[in-house]
Amino acid sequence: MAIVKEFKEFAMRGNVVDLAVAVVIGGAFSKIVSSMVDDIITPAILTPALKAAHLTNLAELVVSGTAIKYGNFLSQIIAFLIVAIALFLIIKAINSTKKKEEVVPAPDPTPTKEETLLTEIRDLLAKKQ
Repeated sequence: MAIVKEFKEFAMRGNVVDLAVAVVIGGAFSKIVSSMVDDIITPAILTPALKAAHLTNLAELVVSGTAIKYGNFLSQIIAFLIVAIALFLIIKAINSTKKKEEVVPAPDPTPTKEETLLTEIRDLLAKKQ
């Protein structure tokens, strides 16, 4: 039973729950980003390039004479940049909403009994000289 209790404490810890939520949200967000890149941004940016190359599909962008398809690679780079920018903006917004913790100066440490006795001895020795 101790293992079950220990696992329950581990699973219900804030970090684990936050991570689970982040994974689920990330999965849903990746679909939105993929659709945005594939359906909106890639056609808007690469349509002129495709027309200039007399192509109709991004997957047809290949290095001539080889099987290297760099069109899909370009699409993935654009997707990565959008995800990175979106995450940067989200984290920046979250950080700005957090309360800025006031810097409280550390209280002067109270001397221990040994330090107090040593200080008294030092003072007595200073008076004798």
